Amino acid sequence: MIREARAAFPVLLVVGIVFIGFILRGPIVAVAPVSGLISDDLALSAAQMGLLTTLPVLCFALMTPFASLFVGKAGANFATTVAIVGVGIGSIVRSAGGVEATVVGTVVMGAFITIGNVVIPVIIRRDIPTARVGIVTGAYTSALNVGSMVTTLATVPLAGVFGWRGALLAWLGFVVVAAVAWLVAVGPARAVHWGPLAPALETGAVDTVAVDTRGIPVAAREPRTWRSLSAVLLALTFGAQAFSYYGITAWFPSILADELGYSAEQAGSSSSIFQIAAVVGALGVPLISRRIGVPRTFAAISVLWITLPLGMILLPSGWPAWGFLGGVAQGGGITIVFMLIVQLALSGTHARRLSAMVQGVGYALGATAPSVVGAVHDATGGWTVPVAIVLVATAVFTVCGLAGALRATRKAH
Repeated sequence: MIREARAAFPVLLVVGIVFIGFILRGPIVAVAPVSGLISDDLALSAAQMGLLTTLPVLCFALMTPFASLFVGKAGANFATTVAIVGVGIGSIVRSAGGVEATVVGTVVMGAFITIGNVVIPVIIRRDIPTARVGIVTGAYTSALNVGSMVTTLATVPLAGVFGWRGALLAWLGFVVVAAVAWLVAVGPARAVHWGPLAPALETGAVDTVAVDTRGIPVAAREPRTWRSLSAVLLALTFGAQAFSYYGITAWFPSILADELGYSAEQAGSSSSIFQIAAVVGALGVPLISRRIGVPRTFAAISVLWITLPLGMILLPSGWPAWGFLGGVAQGGGITIVFMLIVQLALSGTHARRLSAMVQGVGYALGATAPSVVGAVHDATGGWTVPVAIVLVATAVFTVCGLAGALRATRKAH
């Protein structure tokens, strides 16, 4: 009965997951386009403004272990509901007053988004049929990038009409839509149910049952994540992915302005190609991996990732091509990492712990990228060495990711 229930494709749940994806990046990315307005209004220095944009990523790194514990105690459904409500509260607080409200609201959003980051792979692993996990993961990661793209492009025009507070508060609409979609998908009773709905359904233990010497089913032992080479490789892969992504996102407009003489407006709008192209990678990776396998797909993504920093070093004027290829890679990269998390997980509990470990390490490394790349730029006075650091990160992504993908594929077979 359980397997039959899991075999049905839950369309409404997938819609809910996609709308939740819109609020797990878009509202925090919305700060960057209006950072000048915020710093002028609140009298923030460049360093303080930089900290404000980095706070959510720091929350991802520091809060992930606590988010994992909360998901384990509260259950995946209740944790998802709390994440959605918390993002909404953070959005309101962030736009409610001065510096204190802005910082507190940003931290609140980062903390509750962390819960969402951890729990969505668990829900995908629990409720999505195995054959569809890749495409649903791709749809989810596409939503992360679409949310970022929409808020990046629309926040400045909204700020011109409503001010920066009104522009940031406008994205509360995404939260309301996500809440409605989630309630329709799982029902109000299940959405607010504290604790696992049922041991077999919540932990996914039915997928990893072993038998003892008498032929009686017993739960398979789950490896400790930090003692698993596959888990460590996956964490390093996601760390390199996050470092490359945040390093490029933070400084790509500045590179275009300094190397090619673009105005701030031109550089900001031009760099959006990096976010837009991510949708191609996020949706394309699951389809391609079904044809050529995960390791070969990962190799292709790695080549595209390396192309971006290498191209910007050798031929900056070719940035549209490098930005597009790198965008495809970053969208595909995060998708395939989440696919591997689901593939390696032996149960829902294991998926939660693995997701927490991978994302905790990844975002801890990613949070350092804007500061490291910026500091190296200040020290060298140019962009060649800073971009070369991103190139090293993409090389780490390639080596660790390929090794992890090969190990995961062998275990799956």
